[in-house]
Amino acid sequence: MITREKKNGLVDSLQVNKKDTGSVAVQVGILTERIKELTEHLKVSKKDFSARRALLQMVGRRRRLLKYLADKDGQAYLDLIQKIGLRK
Repeated sequence: MITREKKNGLVDSLQVNKKDTGSVAVQVGILTERIKELTEHLKVSKKDFSARRALLQMVGRRRRLLKYLADKDGQAYLDLIQKIGLRK
């Protein structure tokens, strides 16, 4: 589970203005952090199939959001994947 402090730190680093808490960049950042934590959990608990399904859903949601951002603004997409550390 992502902590409130970590989530607020992600929002602060990715937001465009002070009230921006739900933009695509912020959503992708939060999803990426949750995916990292769930991946570490699944390395230990290999038979947790409900967590595996949740992980696949989060990866799909992040992929759709990134595709939307790439179609809408290609430069913002490239900046975001560089800042978060994702591959193309």
